[in-house]
Amino acid sequence: MVKYKHVVTPEEEGLTIKQILKHNYRFSSRFYTKIKFQELLDLNGELAKGYWKPLPGDLIEIRLPEEKSDYEPEDIPVYPLYEDDDLLIINKQAGITVHPTKGHPFHTVANAVTKYMQDTGQTFKVRFANRIDMDTSGIVIIAKNANAQNHISSQMRSRHVDKRYLAIVCGNIEEDHFLIDAPIGRPYEGAIQREVLAEGGKEAKTEFTVLERFDDYTLVEAKLHTGRTHQIRVHLTHIGHPIAGDHLYGGDAPDLIQRQALHAAHIAFRHPMTEKILEVDAPLHEDMEHALALLRSSSAQAKSL
Repeated sequence: MVKYKHVVTPEEEGLTIKQILKHNYRFSSRFYTKIKFQELLDLNGELAKGYWKPLPGDLIEIRLPEEKSDYEPEDIPVYPLYEDDDLLIINKQAGITVHPTKGHPFHTVANAVTKYMQDTGQTFKVRFANRIDMDTSGIVIIAKNANAQNHISSQMRSRHVDKRYLAIVCGNIEEDHFLIDAPIGRPYEGAIQREVLAEGGKEAKTEFTVLERFDDYTLVEAKLHTGRTHQIRVHLTHIGHPIAGDHLYGGDAPDLIQRQALHAAHIAFRHPMTEKILEVDAPLHEDMEHALALLRSSSAQAKSL
């Protein structure tokens, strides 16, 4: 399967194929190694070497072996926000895990995307570039090839990805804007919950902005500066404002919402091929929209009294 094509320009005359590829594509070193040892490089339809010097008008092609995952396709809705040859970014609904686990072997995003591939006539290996909790809704990035996944993962490790969440939290937060810089870890081996730890925790920073206040709740935006498990949930619980509906961290709000009111709403990163900033926003799902509508209605009634 031919994945990448490039016609050599007059300005590129005298350069090697590898130099031309490095100038036009942001492949990882791992991917260049794969191209070399799996002999995936062609020049004008014939197997080529990276040190060759093509002429203007020559066609450079990189072939990728067809890859696929072994997930069972399931008819689960997929809500695409952005898609091209390298990425599929979706708006995940709550109540569904990203990939199969012992506790949830089926009914996952991986199964849903496998069915989506069938419906759209595509074949690629499902590679998740990020993950969110089962009961968190919002942005999930699926990389369609290893090169795209490696690039996004690298940006995340170097903290060059802008990730923002929306959360409805219990109680009124007085500060309009604040940063929580508090290490997070398991309080004991095997614990599901995480806590802010005085010793032994991993660095965790979350920046919060209050967007709207209601009688007993607050809508906040959370910007992640690190990516620890349950980070937003733990930091908000630490300051006495657990997320509404978050049963694990004491934010039960059965009359408002049946799951944690947390939504991965925005992400921005450099596209693995174009190097241009790609920004994607995910609209709230119906249950959080409904919860906000209830709070706004209740707040308006209270003010009118």
